[in-house]
Amino acid sequence: MPPTPPMPPLPTLLVLDADPPPRLGRLTGRARIVHADESTLAARLPYADVLFVWDYTSRAVLDAWPGEGARPRWVHTASAGVDHLMCPELVASDTVVTNARGIFDQPIAEYVAALVLAMAKDLPRTLHLQERHEWRHRESQRVAGTKACVVGSGPIGRAIARYLKALGVTTAIVGRVPRTGIHGPDDLNRLMARADWVICAAPLTAETHRMFDTRRFGVMQPSARFVNVGRGQLVDEHALAEALSKRWIAGAALDVFEQEPLMPDSPLWEVPGLIVSPHMSGDTMGWRDELSAQFVEFYERWESGKTLTNVVDKQRGYVPGH
Repeated sequence: MPPTPPMPPLPTLLVLDADPPPRLGRLTGRARIVHADESTLAARLPYADVLFVWDYTSRAVLDAWPGEGARPRWVHTASAGVDHLMCPELVASDTVVTNARGIFDQPIAEYVAALVLAMAKDLPRTLHLQERHEWRHRESQRVAGTKACVVGSGPIGRAIARYLKALGVTTAIVGRVPRTGIHGPDDLNRLMARADWVICAAPLTAETHRMFDTRRFGVMQPSARFVNVGRGQLVDEHALAEALSKRWIAGAALDVFEQEPLMPDSPLWEVPGLIVSPHMSGDTMGWRDELSAQFVEFYERWESGKTLTNVVDKQRGYVPGH
């Protein structure tokens, strides 16, 4: 009887961990799962076939990727943004990068709609007055009939536009390239100047870094409000604070910041008319399980040789085709 041929070695799946860890039980016996943190990632990268960046807040990949030895053939990040990965060496390599597109669209759109309603109906002040036991009648703004400019034409931006339209808001979307239903960058200032709501859901690239600056806030109406659920580095925070303090715009809400977490002594906490939330707009109950299940589904496609979905254009910094 001929000897049984040896089993091929299992692919090595390297996980850049965060607490709690991802649920990868379905991959038992199908992958050799190795865990790493910021201190061990560089040493383990050359031996990995796949890197799963579960800790999407870490910038360890930027530091660890350049260096000696082989690199994973595929990197997946449990986030929509990929700016925490894209060092020149990774961009120039043959490594495929995928992201978590599709997980956060609806939750972030719900969050933005909630912020629009909260600001229009002056809910922050209502809660503040309740704490002081102060009865102060006011009039609030009607949302239906207002105009919004959504910056970012990806799935998140399009979901935000759908939710705002359901509230009766006339919505225009601005993307990198003009096409049917999407305005190009040349229209941004014109649309912002007419908007009651300017919503930022753009990816962070060299072109979009600090795109919302003093000039852009100066374009907006004094009655307008600004919301950022994209990346903190899209906004010049000092310029936004100045615009609010000088009442160039009526209000703003930030869910993302240049430096996270926001330090207790940050002046942003005290800026009048600014709502601060701790990068939570996409994080609904069960979101980690959804991210784990998505990665397992992608791994099974990769394992069987099928084409991966959510493939990032590494030059542009996002998934194209939207």
